[in-house]
Amino acid sequence: MKRSFEHFFIARHLLYWTVLAIPVSIVAGSLVALFLWLLDLVTRFRWEHEWLLYLLPPAGVVIHFLYKLWGKNAEAGNNLIMEEIHEPGGGVPARMAPLVLITTLITHLFGGSAGREGTAVQIGGSMAQLLGKWFRLSKEDIRIILMMGIAAGFGAVFGTPLTGAIFALEVIAIGRIKYNALVPCLIASLFADIVCSAWGIHHTAYHINLTTLSRFDYLLIAKVILAGVAFGLAGSLFAAASHGVKALANRAIKHYKWMIPATGGLIIIALTFITGTTDYLGLGVTAKSPDGISIVNAFHENGVTSWSWLWKLVFTAVTLGMGFKGGEVTPLFFIGAALGNTLAILTGAPVDLFAGLGFIAVFAAATNTPIACTIMGAELFGTDHILYFAIACFTAYYFSGHSGIYSAQRVAVTKPGSGDQ
Repeated sequence: MKRSFEHFFIARHLLYWTVLAIPVSIVAGSLVALFLWLLDLVTRFRWEHEWLLYLLPPAGVVIHFLYKLWGKNAEAGNNLIMEEIHEPGGGVPARMAPLVLITTLITHLFGGSAGREGTAVQIGGSMAQLLGKWFRLSKEDIRIILMMGIAAGFGAVFGTPLTGAIFALEVIAIGRIKYNALVPCLIASLFADIVCSAWGIHHTAYHINLTTLSRFDYLLIAKVILAGVAFGLAGSLFAAASHGVKALANRAIKHYKWMIPATGGLIIIALTFITGTTDYLGLGVTAKSPDGISIVNAFHENGVTSWSWLWKLVFTAVTLGMGFKGGEVTPLFFIGAALGNTLAILTGAPVDLFAGLGFIAVFAAATNTPIACTIMGAELFGTDHILYFAIACFTAYYFSGHSGIYSAQRVAVTKPGSGDQ
């Protein structure tokens, strides 16, 4: 009898969160679809009008004043959502969604180097908070629905619903996953991806064209471990550079804060002249030219240069650290894929495999989410090489230390060698 009641409460719990997941998924999936459609439009428009880059400094000033006038605590972005999950308080404002959508599009239209995950997560989180307020949920349920918002936004923007669910659980605290939101996050991420796809949004397909490798190719495993160390250090470098640029800019410009994004825009223009290419602007998934430097071309030999990963890191750290809006994850994909390409050529490893490993492992390092990123590898590239995905992501996770792109991410379990165990 007791067991029957237990199953009844489990079924009621799952039904409850499924009902709540439907509006979260419909709203988040639809808004993410709108965002991705508009992002593609502004990216192509910038390719056709490269002079728009010269308007990046005033565009940064516009972004600054939009948040100064209407943003309030919304400017904290992903970190605000994570803080609310840790300690529900002031809430995530609904205005976060339109503000981050508009300002991310401005960043990309005028040539800032940024991603899209941050925007999607903030859309999902702010809409989840709004629905939680309407439904008068308890503080504990607010935590869960905010995690559902993260999962919905992430799953929809990349077309990786399982990754979205695990990412929402894993990113909150280093070394700890709470399973009370496991099924709600999976439902929200899956439904949001279905809704986004129903609007006609198609995600980039990546391919590792190798035939199945031996599970125990010891030389290749050794190369993957060494690459994992490099990926971990790259993820840590990106986090440190992003936070460092922001801190340095705020120390150097104390009074007229609108000058920070204006200066950042000027630096991006200068970097574009130094590199002699516009391929490091925007998302970087594809380039204006079919043979340009991009994530897609990093899966091919000679598709990027030896230092493409570092240039993208610098462009993105300046863009985001100096006040422009957008996500960090797609630039991390670029950095990782390009670094993987370089390491493959240096070590004689398969280029497409190492580009794929870098794609997920640098992301794992910078966000401290090795399990989600291993699953992402399987969702994006198939399961043939999942052992190598895990080795690269787990190694990168350890070698990134406790640094990360999200300052609100807490340390629940320290990593080995930290001295704090």
